[in-house]
Amino acid sequence: MSLLDAARQVRENAHAPYSKFKVGAAIRAGSGAVYTGCNVENLAYPQGTCAEAGAIAAMCAAGEYRITAVAVIADAPEPVPPCGGCRQKLLEFAGPDVPVTMATTDGAERTMTLAELLPGAFTAEHMSRT
Repeated sequence: MSLLDAARQVRENAHAPYSKFKVGAAIRAGSGAVYTGCNVENLAYPQGTCAEAGAIAAMCAAGEYRITAVAVIADAPEPVPPCGGCRQKLLEFAGPDVPVTMATTDGAERTMTLAELLPGAFTAEHMSRT
């Protein structure tokens, strides 16, 4: 199963009773294993969880900490990128050249690197005092 197919499949499990905007995400870890997540809304916004954050949590729970590819899918007119917070979360585990494939349920796709999605990213180097 492709990374995008995994995201498409998990999207169906999203809990989005308020926005009706279901999102699925899949990440490939350094080992080649695929981890998925879907958005989980909560009536007390912003207490929900993004699909990408769920996939990252699943990866970490399995003891992996490096992302090599990302796929995100939603039912939208254009491919939807990860939100700003999730871009930063992805960068924590992925290099700037990691591809992020964004897709719609109708088949439109766009791929960008994490660096293209998050220019001027805040990194650990910014915290260095040397």
